[in-house]
Amino acid sequence: MFDWEDLRYFVAFSQEQSLAKAARQLKVDHATVARRIASLEQALELKLVDRRPRAYVLTADGERIAERGKRMQEESFAVERMSIGGQEVVSGEVVVSAPPSMAHCVIAPHLGKLRALHPAVRVKLIAETRNVSLIRREADIAVRLSRPVEADLVARKIAVIPFALYASSDYLASHVSEDYEFIGYDDSMDGSAQQIWLDAQANSRPVVLRSNSLDVQASAARSGVGVAVLPYFLGDWDESLNVVAETGEPLTREVWLSIHNDLRHAPAIRSVMQFIAGCFPGSS
Repeated sequence: MFDWEDLRYFVAFSQEQSLAKAARQLKVDHATVARRIASLEQALELKLVDRRPRAYVLTADGERIAERGKRMQEESFAVERMSIGGQEVVSGEVVVSAPPSMAHCVIAPHLGKLRALHPAVRVKLIAETRNVSLIRREADIAVRLSRPVEADLVARKIAVIPFALYASSDYLASHVSEDYEFIGYDDSMDGSAQQIWLDAQANSRPVVLRSNSLDVQASAARSGVGVAVLPYFLGDWDESLNVVAETGEPLTREVWLSIHNDLRHAPAIRSVMQFIAGCFPGSS
């Protein structure tokens, strides 16, 4: 009988197609992933990967085993979700994934209230921009600026966030609008609604700084680098920033909470979802 942990490591490798990336996902070193794959091959008496100078490549048998392993892993996640969904008390750990600035400025400041209401609930708040997999239980609740499209997920719109142009008082006092310079996202956000709107506002005026972090952009605007597109919770709440006149339609983004359908009745998760919705002014 093979070791189930060996199969889990092999499935992670098959999804990432890289020892290093699988190691990061599993929070181990790449040598451990390689050792686990070798152990699984020995137990199954099958060659699952071709060991090439710079990479491991799945064999035909490896492809088939990986596909079965993924299905087995999905079933194990389903068992976990069913166990959580069947709980009757408001307790346990709830993992929440949210964009970094939103996690820091909107959710984290209110966590004391949640703690007072539900002392038996432990929250793990992950601040990240990537879309986590709720199916693989990378998180229990995802807070995102777009509605999820995956099957088996339940989503609820909880707020509409207005964005605006912001700059420091000193910057606005020393520049006329024709000479404004802008702060935008890096290539990772090309095609986003915020970047498209910023490009329209800049209208051929230069973008002098790019960053994938809204906090960096806000700090740069505060220090007089230029004009940035920021959500209200970064711009309006900062006394050192001023709203800059914009042209055309204003920019807003919807905030969505999503969970897996199996977890929608879990008391702890429902309580945390209600708490997150209440963090946003005028939430629905």
